[in-house]
Amino acid sequence: MPWIGWFDLADQSDVFVILDDVSFSKQSWQQRNRIRTPKGLEFITVPVQTSGRTGQLIKDCEIVNLFFLKKIITTLQANYSKALFFRENFEELIDLIENSSHSNKLVEINFCIIKWMARKLKVTTPTVLASDLNVGGKRGEHVAAICEAVGANHYLSTIGAEDYLKDDISTFNRSGIKISIHNYEHPNYAQCFSPFTPYASAIDLIFNEGPNASEIMRSGRRALRLLSSQSHISSEEN
Repeated sequence: MPWIGWFDLADQSDVFVILDDVSFSKQSWQQRNRIRTPKGLEFITVPVQTSGRTGQLIKDCEIVNLFFLKKIITTLQANYSKALFFRENFEELIDLIENSSHSNKLVEINFCIIKWMARKLKVTTPTVLASDLNVGGKRGEHVAAICEAVGANHYLSTIGAEDYLKDDISTFNRSGIKISIHNYEHPNYAQCFSPFTPYASAIDLIFNEGPNASEIMRSGRRALRLLSSQSHISSEEN
């Protein structure tokens, strides 16, 4: 259940690739995210099998059991039952999670949730799984290969990946791929608890603002920033 900035990045793209063919990182955003509670931001988590599976890829992660669903249901009800648009979204979301969890795959649950949340936020960017592209390489080399596989000459990255992209910049330069860094200023909106706390899962915005969610999400958008290591590339290039 990513935060709203993640969906704003997807909204600015021509194609959005979910990176499911890299190593799973335990207790990361891959299996959990935060919601707003009276105590602040707290995690909700999908537990996955990790014992004896060091280095497993995200696409291979299996959930431990279906008991997590009951906990997610009670947690969301406890914290969002008074949200203005909770009722019209909650059952649909839970049905989706329940149906996708029968696959026993974390990536299936994530992909279904992401597509549902994107629809609620009016993000229509085509989304694909990296594992379906079947490309090799590590780190930046892998990302550049993905760009080439989908015919992209411009990569839009989260700010958190900036350092490793600088280290691997030669790979992108060789392929003629420009890199821009996503720039986002979190907007305020109505929440169930005060004061406003940013960086919750986008489900917080959907439950609280309903049809206004997409407009609020886009209000935080700022001009993209060209990766500093590529400052010699003209801003006129695509």
